[in-house]
Formats: sequence, C-alpha cells, structure tokens
Amino acid sequence: MIKLKNVSKFYYSKGVIATGFTKVNLEFKIGEFVAITGESGSGKSTLLNVISGLDSYEEGEMYIDGKETSHYLEKDWEIYRRKNIGNIYQNFNLVNSYTVYQNIDLVLSLNGIPKDERKKKINELLKRVDMYKYRKTKVSKLSGGQKQRIAIARALAKDVPVIIADEPTGSLDKRSAANIIKLLKEISEDKLVIIVTHNYEQVSEYVTRAITMHDGKVLEDKKFKQVEEESIRCESSYKNITLFNKIRLGFRNTFNVVPKFILLFLVYAFIVAALMGEYSFFKKNEYEMDKSGYNEIFKDTDDKRVVLNKKDKTEFSLEEFDNIKKMKNVKSVIKNDVIVDQDMAFTNEDEMLWMMMRASDMEQFDGKVDLGRLPSNPNEVVIAGDKDNYYLSSDAESILDHKFYMMGDNGEKFKDKEIVIVGIKYMDLKLDYIDFKIYLSDELLDKVLFDTHQKYSTITIDFMGENHTSGNESNSFKLETNNWVTPGTAIIPEDFNSRCDKDVCINKNFNVKVENQYYSVNRDFKIEKNYNQKNINKILELNNYIKEDFEENYNGKIYINPLDYNELFNKGTYQMSVYVDDIENLDGVVAELDKMGYRVLKVKDTLVDVGSTEIMKILKLIVTCALIFVLFFISYFIIKIILKSRNTYFSVLRMLGASKNVCRELLIIELLVISNLSYFIFIGLAEINKTSLLNIEFINTVNTYFKLNDYIVLYVVLTLMSLLISIKYAAKLFKNSVMSVYREEV
Repeated sequence: MIKLKNVSKFYYSKGVIATGFTKVNLEFKIGEFVAITGESGSGKSTLLNVISGLDSYEEGEMYIDGKETSHYLEKDWEIYRRKNIGNIYQNFNLVNSYTVYQNIDLVLSLNGIPKDERKKKINELLKRVDMYKYRKTKVSKLSGGQKQRIAIARALAKDVPVIIADEPTGSLDKRSAANIIKLLKEISEDKLVIIVTHNYEQVSEYVTRAITMHDGKVLEDKKFKQVEEESIRCESSYKNITLFNKIRLGFRNTFNVVPKFILLFLVYAFIVAALMGEYSFFKKNEYEMDKSGYNEIFKDTDDKRVVLNKKDKTEFSLEEFDNIKKMKNVKSVIKNDVIVDQDMAFTNEDEMLWMMMRASDMEQFDGKVDLGRLPSNPNEVVIAGDKDNYYLSSDAESILDHKFYMMGDNGEKFKDKEIVIVGIKYMDLKLDYIDFKIYLSDELLDKVLFDTHQKYSTITIDFMGENHTSGNESNSFKLETNNWVTPGTAIIPEDFNSRCDKDVCINKNFNVKVENQYYSVNRDFKIEKNYNQKNINKILELNNYIKEDFEENYNGKIYINPLDYNELFNKGTYQMSVYVDDIENLDGVVAELDKMGYRVLKVKDTLVDVGSTEIMKILKLIVTCALIFVLFFISYFIIKIILKSRNTYFSVLRMLGASKNVCRELLIIELLVISNLSYFIFIGLAEINKTSLLNIEFINTVNTYFKLNDYIVLYVVLTLMSLLISIKYAAKLFKNSVMSVYREEV
C-alpha cells in the first residue's frame, strides 16, 4: 500500500541543513503490525510524519497504492490524510476543552457524517475502548491512559486503512500500556498499524515486523509474518463537512474557552466603541458646521452649481457625461471640477510678471473675446477679468501672444505646463482676491488634474508585508521615474534585500497603492534589479551623478518607468459639477440626478449662514479610514496573541484531515460571532440608553446623530475587518506544513 524508495527528509534552519532520515527504502501492506525502534533522534517520528502526509520529503519517491506522491500539493496531502490515515500521538493531541464525545464527534463532523450515524458510531467506539461512561467528561480531567484510549477511538472513527501511532505507551503505566498494545493488535487484523516505540519488549509478541533505525537510516528490517496481498481495504468515504457543522463547530469554538472568549469580546467591544465614538463625533461636528455654514472648499459658489460623484466611487463614463449634459434644465457640465476650486499661479519667461488665476473648462467660455482671438491649439488659453485691470487693458500687449508657465506651491516654474494667452475677455468675476479667470483646453486640464492627484494622494508601498508611505522617510521608499526601467518592473536599493526571504528580492513583487479622496488604485511591480553606489549610474544613466551624494540623494529610492508612474495618477473623471439654467430648477435637477444613482451636493447649501460644508465629510472619511487602518493592525496584533493558544487546535484539525479552507472558515465563523455579539450588545445598550435606565453621554451622542445607514456602514466595516483579520491570520498560520506549524506551538 505504501512504498518508500530512497526517501530522505531534511530540515533547513538559518542556513543549516539537518537530516531527519536518508535513503529509506520500505514497503508496508494492510494486515501488518509494524514496530519502529531506535534511539532518540534516529528519525523514527520524522518517518511517521512523512508516511502520514503531515510533513514533506525532499528526496526519493513515496508511492501510495503504486502512485507517486512527489508532485503532491498540500491539498493532495489533506485528501490523503482524510482518506487513509488515523494518527495516535504520544501527547494525544486531543482538544482538552471538548468532552470525550465531542473529540470523536469532531473527526466525524469533519468528514461529513450525519448526526444520527455519528452518535451511533461514537457510542460503539467508546464502548470498544471501555470509555463510554466518560463520554460527557472534559478530556482535561482524564488520566493519560484514558486519553490514549480516546485518541485510539478517534483514529478508528475515520475507518481508514492506516493507523500511525507515535510512542502510544510512552506516558502510560505498564498495565495501561499492555491494554493499548492489545487493542492495536486487534486493529491490525484489517489495517496497517505502524507504531514508534522505545520499549520493544512491550510489543514484541504482537508485531509482525520490526524496523530498527539509527542516525536517520534503516539499520534492520525483520519480518515475522509475511503478508502476501492486501485483500482487505477499508478506505473511508470522502465527504465534506456540511455548512451546518461548520457553524456548529464555529459557535462551539467561540465559547468553549472562556478566557479566550472574554479577551476577544473586549477587543471587539473596543473596536465598536472606537468606531462609533469617532463617527458620532464627526457627525456632531458636521451638524454644528451645517448650522454655522463654515466652508473652505468651494471657490466657485454659484448657486446654480451642484457637485456630484458616483456612490461606488468609480469614474464617470463618456456616456454618463453626455446623458447628464442632455438633461432638461442643465446649462453646462464641468468634468474633473476639482480644477474649478483651485487657484493657479502663472509667471512669464523672465519671471517679471506673476498672476493668480481661477481655472475653468474652455467649454464653459461663452461669447467672443474682446482682445485677441479664440484658441486654436491645446496650449493656447483665454483669460478673463475686470476691464479696469491694468494688464488686461493698458498693458495687454505684454500678455497677448506671450508664453507663461504654471508655478508650484514652492515657486517652482513648470516648463512642461506652458501656455500662450491668445485672448482676453472683460467680465466682472467677483472672485475675491483673484483677479483673473483662465479657460484651459482638455489637454491642459488633464495636466492640472494629474498634478492635483499627485499632490493630494498618499502613496503606500507594501514591501514584503510592510507598509511604507512613499517619501515619508527622506529618500526611503520614495518613488522616482527613470526611462531605463522596464515597464511593470522596479529597480530597488541593494539594501532592501535584507527585507526579503534569503536576502534576495529579484523577481519578487511589491504593491504600490495610491489613495486620495476621489479614487484608490493598486499596482504590482516586479523587482528587476538592485542598485548600489557603484552600479546605479550604469543601470539608470543618471544625469550629474556624484558618488559622494549617493546616500543623501539616491539610496532608498525605488525607480519605476514614467509610463507606470503616470498610470497611477492619470485617471478619469470622478467628480463633476452641473450648472442648471435657473435656480428655480435646481431641486428638480438634483432629484433627477439622485434618482439616477449619483451622490449630489448643492453648493449653495455650503455657504455661510445657509448650509453645511463638505470639509467635515472629507475629514471624516480620511480620519475614519485612518482609524479603521490603525484599529485593524492593533486589533490584529492583539487577536493574534490571543489566538496563538488556538494554533495547536487548528494543527490538530489539519492532522485529522481538515483542509486549510475548512480551518480558515471555522476561524472566520468564530470571529464573526464575537464581532456580531459585541456590535449588537452595543446596539442594545443604545436602545436601553433611550430610556431612563441608562444615561451615558457617549451613547446619547450616538443615538442623536446616527441614522440607519450609519449603523449599516459601521456593521459592514466591522464585518470586513473581522474577515480580513481572519484571512490574514489564517494565511500566516496555514502557509506551512502541518508539522511545521505544530512544532512552533508545542
């Protein structure tokens, strides 16, 4: 049934290779009762783990029913363990917080056995191992011999053809040990039983075969009874655990360890209180600012203007833009209206003339120019202002047909944002401290929008599981562009290799996330090369590179292709402004836009003494996202510590044949139960607080400013956090083989 041909197992730790066993050649058949002996460290237990599919092997080939297993993935080994292997461990590996009945019920539930069938089978097995009267007793209260009997009953419950026992009598008295060996002998009549033991005398009269190991090699293989053929085969039926049993086990796991439950509940109670408190604080302040009418966002306060974006925060399509333009009572529509509320500085070539202007779309220009002409090229613009302005009247010749350049916040002149003023329009703008309005082409507006996205976006680099804000720590993780970098790849400092497995980052991926109030985008980059002080100029061909400046000006930067960088910020329309033809039609247009599924804000409602401001909403979004981010990692860190006590439990589940997916789902159910419990207890307290029984100010604030949709949003956030914490923890816990995880915990 099982054949090993030149099989070897090695362990790797910090560059050191240790041998588990080498060049083992063995074949096992149904009906054999095999004892493996040898001194400590000879490789006996390691051999059992490989045969059981709990650990991998690095060399040779293991055959199961004549089929090779060297190509097996973890999923294949999970199936193999479920269908073929029953393990009995020296330290039992029972769930101490479960009863005797529940321990055996666990393995049957994992294999999808119906309830009635489970009950009958469990009772039969408990009677067989003389433990029926203890079926309702917690395992933690049993003696060593009793626990070993339960471990045997659990192994038998699966009806598998192979029973593996590692030192099954190691911690038992002589009488209990003899009973266990007799029971294993009975089992071996129709199964393959392999045990590891230090006390060969205990089993010598029962075994059909004895294998001696020394220093990782088979020293001797004696057969006392020849098994000619595998005439009996009792492979278990392979079924999946039902959804009901997953939920049942998840609920059981939630409450079976009281200290763990209390700690997790307190963590989630803190998360709920923090989210509710922060959200209600901003709702309250938003309400207060509504009354005062304070506003610093909209520069264009036209009472016929409404601002809209999509509820799912996706960009507008051209079709949607055209449909809105065709709406009744809509005068005009401005795409990417973020530029409408921006003030821009321009200077001429010799920087002798400096002007502040308010930007607008050329499509919004209505009428003819008073001086000059209308634009005919993308970089040509029209400016508007009061006729009495000196530069628009007396000195217009110094402006018309002259080049100007956009300036940054630090006074830097952008040569790539060149304009030529070709027309002047006289109009009363009433723009406070701004004297001019500038009408730009779509191409120029796209450049302005690109700069706006770049200026107000947060660039987060997830490098090998660690998040870094680009440019937040001097040059470290600062994104730079270089034409010599292959698109889709990145060139990183050689120093970053220490952050990667085996100090090698080449061909590994990292993620760049760009976030702002309009959109969020993720992009993966493959690491192509490393640079250092000696090779950076050869790889990137930098201008004016000086070796002595490497640490100060270059080291720590991540170089990507300019095309990739542009994709991060060169995005479409996420917000636009609609201008109605008459103020009387404003509410009708707003209602129609709302019916179409857009989020709509009337700018007039943001004016002083009239309505609310959008700034608090934006601040609320930013702070809420930041709080969720911080709470996620704090809670994950704490929950990981609390759940560390459960790692052995999940390792046992995998030993019993549960797949990684099932273990992950059980963990998700457990955390979702606790998060829901904490959330709805808070809701219950909020309802009680409405009566005279409670009067908690914090909860009063929540009751005052929270609406149904706010509760729904926070419930979704809490649920998603629980899912992400579960998935993140499970990914770490289940990434290695069963024995790798188990050894870390035991």
